[in-house]
Amino acid sequence: MQESTSNSSIKDVTLVKKRRNEIIQSAITLFKQKGFHRTTTREIAKEAGFSIGTLYEYIRKKEDVLILVYESINDHVYQHMATLTKKDDPILDDLILIIDSYYRFIDDLQDEVLILYQEIKSLDKTVKRKVFQTEREQVLMLKRTIMAASPREMTTEEADILANNIFVQGHMWGFRRWLLQKDYTIDQYIAMQTKLLLQTIQYSATEI
Repeated sequence: MQESTSNSSIKDVTLVKKRRNEIIQSAITLFKQKGFHRTTTREIAKEAGFSIGTLYEYIRKKEDVLILVYESINDHVYQHMATLTKKDDPILDDLILIIDSYYRFIDDLQDEVLILYQEIKSLDKTVKRKVFQTEREQVLMLKRTIMAASPREMTTEEADILANNIFVQGHMWGFRRWLLQKDYTIDQYIAMQTKLLLQTIQYSATEI
């Protein structure tokens, strides 16, 4: 998000990137423990290993830290999804591999995904719209792959719902972990979700 990356008094681009990565990682650690509203900028600075004055050389206000966290997580997921879905003529086996890789990737980021859901209300409307647009683009990548890889002709609506299902089911492994991870390993979860998806792909909505 262009506007947040300009909120720094430091002109050294490399240093800004390094310091902001430190801020992001420190903020994620604290947000997991205390949430955004109960975490102070002084605590973020301390966790990052520098003074509160140094912190404010890279942000203007506390909300900028949350925006940086959202940008980092969303960009990370977006780039991964873009890499997975870049094949021009995917087949069903490619879609299965995409689902497997996506769920495992989200498994590694489950704490970060939980922060996305918990703190979305703290973002202003403009930033929320950008976050939602990034998510829509990720879903669109999946949708295009599903339509191309499906062994039967699939409607746009069917592919859209399936793509959203995959996207949310990846997240669900993290934000429903208190329940799901008591009964399933990540391998079992992926196998079951993939099985259900393939069953859905085999039948059109009019056949169900």
